[in-house]
Amino acid sequence: MMVIQSPRLRSFLRYAIPFALIPALVAVSALLFEGQRYLIISLGIAVLALVLFTAGVERRNIGSRRMVITAIMTALAVFGRFIPLFKPITAICVLTAIYLGAEAGFLCGSLSVLISNIYFGQGPWTPFQMLGFGLIGLIAGYLSRPLMRSKLLLSLYGALAGAGYSFIMDIWTVLWYAGRFDPALYGTSIVSALPFTLLYTVSNVIFLLLLRRPVGNKLRRIKLKYGV
Repeated sequence: MMVIQSPRLRSFLRYAIPFALIPALVAVSALLFEGQRYLIISLGIAVLALVLFTAGVERRNIGSRRMVITAIMTALAVFGRFIPLFKPITAICVLTAIYLGAEAGFLCGSLSVLISNIYFGQGPWTPFQMLGFGLIGLIAGYLSRPLMRSKLLLSLYGALAGAGYSFIMDIWTVLWYAGRFDPALYGTSIVSALPFTLLYTVSNVIFLLLLRRPVGNKLRRIKLKYGV
């Protein structure tokens, strides 16, 4: 796979893409509900997520191996979205980020949404979902050491990730309903979505606790075996 040689450029892309470029695309998608322009924006986010992944790789052989493992984790996350009610997608993205890096976590989160929505339905909500799950994975990668060591912190992160994702999607709900961002309506949306947010939060914690050891041990052995 392609490797970006310049350390400065890699460092710039690792922060500019998830915190500036992709949010800007999502903001643009909020203004372009008509037609199917959201599909172009969703694909643009996917391309940027791949560039972000590349920016986190220093050597080509390691990057190729990490990409294969990330693809497998993404496939598992896609499959997880088909489980009714309790879904392990967040847990899989978080564990991917902890053991394979923040950029891998973002890629897993964003692509799993784009791919699974081929079945669940693409729409103007897809860019918001891609950003939400991508950031969950990215931030988990930044916090990998404490999350790896403490079940309590991992559970707390899973709960906060559930609430944070719901808050992002509530922004989409308000924009879709009102055509603009209304703080009062946003507060109402958060309150009305509390049962779903709670369910999602609880499922995150449960799956993280269940998958932490088996998936974590497997990824750790793969990293040691293949030098990822």
